[in-house]
Amino acid sequence: MKKSAAPKKPRSQPGPKKKAYAKAGVDVDLGNLVKSRIQGKVESTHGPEVLGKIGGFGGLFRPDFSGMKDPVLVSSVDGVGTKLKIAFATGKHDTVAQDLVNHCVDDIAVLGAHPLFFLDYIGAESLEPSVFEQIIAGFSKACKAAGCALIGGETAQMPGMYKKGEYDLAGTIVGVVDRAKMLDGSRIRKGDVVLGLPSNGLHTNGYSLARKVLFGKLKLKIDSRVEGLAKPLGEELLRVHRNYQPSLAKLPDGIVKGMAHITGGGLVDNLPRVLPRNCDAVIDTTRWKVPALFQLIQDGGKIDREEMYQVFNMGIGMALVVSAKDVPEVTRLTRAKRIGAIEDGSGTVRLSFG
Repeated sequence: MKKSAAPKKPRSQPGPKKKAYAKAGVDVDLGNLVKSRIQGKVESTHGPEVLGKIGGFGGLFRPDFSGMKDPVLVSSVDGVGTKLKIAFATGKHDTVAQDLVNHCVDDIAVLGAHPLFFLDYIGAESLEPSVFEQIIAGFSKACKAAGCALIGGETAQMPGMYKKGEYDLAGTIVGVVDRAKMLDGSRIRKGDVVLGLPSNGLHTNGYSLARKVLFGKLKLKIDSRVEGLAKPLGEELLRVHRNYQPSLAKLPDGIVKGMAHITGGGLVDNLPRVLPRNCDAVIDTTRWKVPALFQLIQDGGKIDREEMYQVFNMGIGMALVVSAKDVPEVTRLTRAKRIGAIEDGSGTVRLSFG
């Protein structure tokens, strides 16, 4: 009797063939999938001024300038710098996105402008969905808090341009101010007072030097506990750049004569940007307590204190210049501290160390 043939095993079905571009490191389909997941977060920042849909060739924004006699658009573009290295080391990516938005909001706030919309750029070695979603969540959170629409952006996958797992961020903001209310420092006079609003750590500047000192010279780790610091080192370094707009919005029109966002260059290089050529800002550094993290960097790196005030914000993230008579009202509304005065000079900052 003839034996029956053994049943043939079913052939496994091949999975979808990986596209050549994906093999080269750029997965377009994954990018489209990930972008579709973030629509709700992005749309949460939109008001009736935003037209069109997410993913168009350009963001559409129909501003309402009613109530303004002479509206002036104010724009700024920035990045987060090497603070991103801390995000890579900790695996936390939403806070650097908030940093970027808040930094840009503060940059135009010093001119008296309020933000209208924000656009982001993310360049990465490859697209990691969980990282991307954290970043967009951070952008959305900060934009919503600032009353600023997130209307568009660009995500570029560029294998070979970045180290594996790394990316870069940049953002552009556009705001508006009525020309009559625009702040340019031209009303600053001798006898005016400089007030300071506290920072929330290093904000987004000085991280190349901070990392060299903390991780290079002092051999600290990202999770090190250091005396005087409330949180592990990585969390201290990821403190979110403060958005000063809510505090500044409480102030009556015209009460502030000039403002400086204390970013790269510190008080030394940023305050002169709003000073008349015949005025100096004399800053009394004993007027506020410098946070422990700055002291740790200064001592650990044996850095001259004058240089510290030109690299870091040293605990003051925004400086306001007001008339002496208006100091009580401004300090009451913003909790700003008196840190200096305007004197005759040549448009520079003079530091006093007591």
